[in-house]
Amino acid sequence: MKMPFRLESAINKLYTAFHNNTLHPEYCHSCAVGNICDNLDAWQHLTDSHGSLQLNYVGIVNQKLGKKINGYTPLELLQTEATFLTGCGYELPLKRGSKRPKDPKDKEILFNGLAAVVAKLCEFEGITDVMDISRIFDYTAISNQDTHTFLSKSE
Repeated sequence: MKMPFRLESAINKLYTAFHNNTLHPEYCHSCAVGNICDNLDAWQHLTDSHGSLQLNYVGIVNQKLGKKINGYTPLELLQTEATFLTGCGYELPLKRGSKRPKDPKDKEILFNGLAAVVAKLCEFEGITDVMDISRIFDYTAISNQDTHTFLSKSE
């Protein structure tokens, strides 16, 4: 299956950040959306709170004008970041006293966040989650009686 360009590009950037240890949920230039946006922090001006799904005035104007950053609308970027933070175990929106993981750079925490992000990005494209391994194990269940009948015939 050929992936849409924006999805493939985003996954490549996230993969690189994960393996180069440059992914950090709390820094706007190195979080999931920061990496999708080429490590620029311009996207943070679309909302008033990190992790919020609420566009501010700048975000609303850009959304209505159809502006995109690397193929993603302001609202899609906010949804992606909220998905990443939630997947990493954060309470949203991020503020003083919010629940946070003890070690935000822990690989398992980051992987969980990225898995959630990839699922969200695939949802935007209207395709099946490319990280869903259950597709590999797709099978048709055979009852014990059918198995016994099959084994009896082949003996």
